[in-house]
Amino acid sequence: MPSSSSDAGRAARGPNLFVDVLKFVMRRWLEFPRPLAVTLAGVMLATVLDVLMPVLAGRLVSDVAQPAADSGLSRDALWMLAGMAACGIGNVLGKRAAYLGITHLSTRVMQKIAVQAFAHVQRLSTDWHANTFAGSTVRRLTRGMWAVDMLDDTLLLMLIPEVCLLLLTTVVLAWHWLFMGLLLGVLSVVFITCSSLLTLRYVAPSAREANQWDSKMGAALADSITCNAVVKAFGAEEREEARLMQVVSEWKKQTCHTWTRGTNSATIQNLMVTALRLVLAGAAVWLWLGGKAGPGDLAYVLTMTFLVQGYLRDIGQQVSVVQRSVNEMEELIALWRTEPGVKDLPVVQPFAIREGEIRFEHVSFQYPGQARPIFSDLTLSIAPGSRVGLVGPSGSGKSTFTKLLQRLYPLNGGRILIDGVDIATVSQSRLRSEIAIVQQEPTLFHRSLAENIAYGRPDATQAEIEEAARLANASDFISRLPEGYNTLVGERGVKLSGGERQRVAIARAFLADNPILVLDEATASLDSESESLVQDAMQRLMEGRTVIVIAHRLATVVDLDRILVFERGQVVEDASHAELVQKPDGLYRRLYDLQAL
Repeated sequence: MPSSSSDAGRAARGPNLFVDVLKFVMRRWLEFPRPLAVTLAGVMLATVLDVLMPVLAGRLVSDVAQPAADSGLSRDALWMLAGMAACGIGNVLGKRAAYLGITHLSTRVMQKIAVQAFAHVQRLSTDWHANTFAGSTVRRLTRGMWAVDMLDDTLLLMLIPEVCLLLLTTVVLAWHWLFMGLLLGVLSVVFITCSSLLTLRYVAPSAREANQWDSKMGAALADSITCNAVVKAFGAEEREEARLMQVVSEWKKQTCHTWTRGTNSATIQNLMVTALRLVLAGAAVWLWLGGKAGPGDLAYVLTMTFLVQGYLRDIGQQVSVVQRSVNEMEELIALWRTEPGVKDLPVVQPFAIREGEIRFEHVSFQYPGQARPIFSDLTLSIAPGSRVGLVGPSGSGKSTFTKLLQRLYPLNGGRILIDGVDIATVSQSRLRSEIAIVQQEPTLFHRSLAENIAYGRPDATQAEIEEAARLANASDFISRLPEGYNTLVGERGVKLSGGERQRVAIARAFLADNPILVLDEATASLDSESESLVQDAMQRLMEGRTVIVIAHRLATVVDLDRILVFERGQVVEDASHAELVQKPDGLYRRLYDLQAL
């Protein structure tokens, strides 16, 4: 995988990743203080009552160890019983409050992370999106979201109360017998240290590999499913299944390896917990043999030992869960740390295109990773309201010109101005909302036709949507559809023909009504009838706007006001069609003659 693997690799090498992930999550907790406070209060109440229960049970055993008629302790025994009942009820209520609190906390945190991560991905560079599988990105986002839920539950509902209970138990036990308290404290620290080392050094590396292959599997699935039409065209179903099998086999191998290591770690932890319980029970018997503990004391210690055993075993498991959650969030954090290729200034100026004048002043640009620049000191200007064609061989800079106009890439030098305003000083979203683009292969959302047409102006009325469709010669085919403007177009608009998709894209541009229009060879792949309808719509769309037409078929630019001929990033010819065809040695004339032949 081009991008996600390298991102995950960088994340894996980060020395403080574990701490970084915890800080990332905790900062989100603090943004919702009320549900966090309810969760922690409920957890701490339940934990304190858990610690108090063995104390009351031990005293109750001491009371009932003597005959009721002789001891006079019956009232105290009843109070202990009532106290145990109150502890049980309070424990249930505390846990209910904690569960309700964490439900609201986790869902709000997950919602915020999903929205913010999506917003961040939306703003990453065009190159990043071109080099990263969409399926892999979606998998990283969703897996990271659910890892937050698992981390919240583990830390707030399990690890924090378990550690607090161990501390309180150690204090209470030391208050009775200092030796027993110190023994429990030392054994607990040894156990938690060993569990953490097993998880972080033994299980985590293999879990990281498994997660990377999980992302690759999502990418492979999305790649094949998205290109299903190509798969069918070549009868390549079995070939794609074999390709996926290779990825899934490696995923299975890595996941099995991770789970086996997790099982090994759990086995070692269980053996350590069993040894700890036996040591504590043996110490209690030793105190009893020395006359330093009675039946009630022994009952208290044994009850406490079983309680501690359960919590220590849980701590070992929760440490593993925390690390697994951290592993699953690594790629999300790496994604979060990926810098946008183009950044807005901290303070941007208001912007609205009035005339549509475009100026490139000494512009230099080189794509990342390429050996030579596309543009070097390019200077030209396009008058407002003029219609300009961009022609030239592939790779000469035509598409790059329009991408830089949209500020999809940062310049290496120079500046681009629209109506005298440097586009680097305005918001990218505001800039692009002022420029309408009709692409050679328009992409539609899997939404209704009305929503797709209104994408450039979501507040448009139904009447305005229908008028835009009429101007784009799209209303006739839409009216023939069973659900009309409510028809869902399929993923990327696959349920429509190429000419229909193109007309919807033109209707979208009509409705946006932007002062600058870019047409990227909008009729190149259409049949004659569709081309005629689209060209008729395009002529109407061009009226009153500054128009830039990227053309491979030179017949589409013969009526334009001006033609810029690009070669190796330079404008080598600049004139109208009538003037350019008169130059026998010119590049435009050569291209025109080749197409005529």
